Amino acid sequence: MTVALLVFSILQPLENAVRWLLDKLHYNVGLTWAWAIVGTTILVRVALVPLTVRQIHSMQSLQKHAPEMKEIQRKYKGDRQKMNEEMMRFYKENHINPAASCLPLLAQAPVFISLYLVLKNFSKHVPPGSDLSWLHFVPNITAKADSHWSGYVLLAVYAASQVLSTYFMSTTMDKTQRRIMMILPLIFISVIAHFPTGLVIYWVTTNLWTVGQGLITRRLVPRTPSVQLAPIGPRRSSRTAPSTDGGGNGANVEKAPEPEPQAESQPRAESQPQAAKKPVSSQPRRVKRNRGHGRR
Repeated sequence: MTVALLVFSILQPLENAVRWLLDKLHYNVGLTWAWAIVGTTILVRVALVPLTVRQIHSMQSLQKHAPEMKEIQRKYKGDRQKMNEEMMRFYKENHINPAASCLPLLAQAPVFISLYLVLKNFSKHVPPGSDLSWLHFVPNITAKADSHWSGYVLLAVYAASQVLSTYFMSTTMDKTQRRIMMILPLIFISVIAHFPTGLVIYWVTTNLWTVGQGLITRRLVPRTPSVQLAPIGPRRSSRTAPSTDGGGNGANVEKAPEPEPQAESQPRAESQPQAAKKPVSSQPRRVKRNRGHGRR
């Protein structure tokens, strides 16, 4: 009980800030109370854009170094303490903050609790007869979600939007973790059903914002290539013969380059018929004397 009072006293300034923002959007801008909750959600998400950018960069770093982290987990799978030490050292050397992916969610938690406290005492804050409906099918945003059929429609939209937002923002998780994160919203429905409908509207709005943010991020931000691990041991070229001894300690012997085959278009010398040659006489060639020079 003392802890709860301490938490409420710490959140009292934030509760007053949420109530002040709702009043501004309702009285000054002219929105209904339900749409004022939607506007408050959008303003909160805009204020969390710097944390969202850090979240995206952190997810890209985790995706880039995923093969190296899996190698560390495989290497020290028998020693949990050593594995955690190596992972923390790896995070520090590569400037990775794994908690950055949870910052937007953690920053929204105080706003969610403060809005719950505002809606819990909303009947004391707003004048009697105020319009507390939304989209002509939610009669009262301060009533529990399971008190009217419209609340079940919002809970279904909440579950679908939560699954989609988890799909877009958990690309670095393995398949088992992603399945757990997608099943959790279905389990939380039984708890959220007892919250005011205005809180469900807040959570549906922030989930739809996350889905739109994920679609924009996938289109604008290029996919980060993973780090390729270097192969273990010396690389063997295609011309290098493997070692012949069983221990693998022998030196690599290179094969002699094979002679290139002759082109088929060139006929072999054996198949060419030799040209017929005239026989050469071994006797010296006689020179005919001119008979005219012999006469005197």
